[in-house]
Amino acid sequence: MTRTRTLAVLAMATLLAGACGTMEQDGMTPGDASPPTSEMASEMASETTPAPTSEMTSGLTSGTAAPTASQEAAAPASVPAALRFSARTLDGETFQGAGLAGRPVVFWFWAAWCPKCASEAPAVKSAADARGDVAFVGVGGLDTEAAMKEFVQRTGTGDLTHLSDAKGAVWTKLGVSEQSTFVFMKPDGSSEKVSGPLNRDKLDEHLRKLTGR
Repeated sequence: MTRTRTLAVLAMATLLAGACGTMEQDGMTPGDASPPTSEMASEMASETTPAPTSEMTSGLTSGTAAPTASQEAAAPASVPAALRFSARTLDGETFQGAGLAGRPVVFWFWAAWCPKCASEAPAVKSAADARGDVAFVGVGGLDTEAAMKEFVQRTGTGDLTHLSDAKGAVWTKLGVSEQSTFVFMKPDGSSEKVSGPLNRDKLDEHLRKLTGR
């Protein structure tokens, strides 16, 4: 029993001596295995973590740059309050006033039984044909839709967009109470109401004021 313990102690001593010999052969002592000092850690950090360059800084800040003038110009135009309405054309199509935003517009309010409206129809048609930069919209009211359609056919103004406004919703929206009336609306929504009838010369005069040319 004593001999067995002796052999075990000798074996353990041999192993410890071998481990120490390995460290000495490598030029290290047990004290050499101490953790790195703060100066050593600082050197290691400076070698492995380069300072940010100007290119890196530029890349970080470019993602939050303010929008350019061209990007702001691409934003959709706001819709004036006067154009925030929907109606139905005499052709049965849905019409959105917002679709006219950003353009000069002439609204022509007429009634099928109105002699003044019929007399100025050729001038309205001629002006609309000549001024492609201006949107012309006829707004029929104060009668049945069948009578409105007959008026458009009789006056030859079928190339214009005509709204069927038998209930007067668009008339009320734009503050019109009698026929014939023209509303000359600028792209910013400001407008001028003019009572008819207007011949071609008078229409051209108001169109120049509307567009500046």
